[in-house]
Amino acid sequence: MHFLDGCFHYLTSMANWTGSDGIAARAVAQVELSALVVLAAALIGIGIGFYLGHVGHGGFVAVNAANAARAIPSLALLILLVIWPVVSLKGGGFDAAFLTLVALAIPPVLTNAYVAMREVDPVVIEAAKSVGMSSARRFFTIEIPLAAPLTVAGLRTAAVEVVATSTLAAYVSYNDLGNFIFAGLNTNNNVESFCGAFLVAVLSGIADLCLLGLYRLVTPKPLRRATAARSRGTFGVHGRLSRVAA
Repeated sequence: MHFLDGCFHYLTSMANWTGSDGIAARAVAQVELSALVVLAAALIGIGIGFYLGHVGHGGFVAVNAANAARAIPSLALLILLVIWPVVSLKGGGFDAAFLTLVALAIPPVLTNAYVAMREVDPVVIEAAKSVGMSSARRFFTIEIPLAAPLTVAGLRTAAVEVVATSTLAAYVSYNDLGNFIFAGLNTNNNVESFCGAFLVAVLSGIADLCLLGLYRLVTPKPLRRATAARSRGTFGVHGRLSRVAA
């Protein structure tokens, strides 16, 4: 109970929210870093994934290479980059954290974008060809809209991973919410560490909800209704099986 009271007072104290080292300033810094990373990963991952999915060549190599990159520990890559003079002399902690997180975010974005493009119904593409649509017009007016929901799902996964992992940037002197976690661990202050982790979890949840809203926005209404109908059908089947079993 004492621990929870300490956390409550820590999070409600205005002294902890104001100033350059306050919760508000560090949260903004973490959002800025995460947003730039997700934007860069989207431009690179979606661009490559859509192109390879459209032309149908090289996707296997690119997707597997991207997924293999996920095996690289983020902290190890972060430290290697921050001690590399080309990075450390220019942007220090921010640049190292940015590059590390982009490497973390690209694989799920690229994979989902490629798979989404390849799973566009060939019947729809053939119908577009039959009415004389050019390859470029099919790509922008048919393939991209149909591939958008699954692509945004990959972007959603990447965004949550980035917000959660960006706390490591504090390890290389970037002033974000991760500083509360590391400072608490260094001083055995469990309240500060817990509050920092809690705030990061809240930011991750907000990012997830924002991308969920985008997912619903880019999903065509007929597809949304079909998905809901399948869900109700599955639930109904399980319900009937439960009644039979009873």
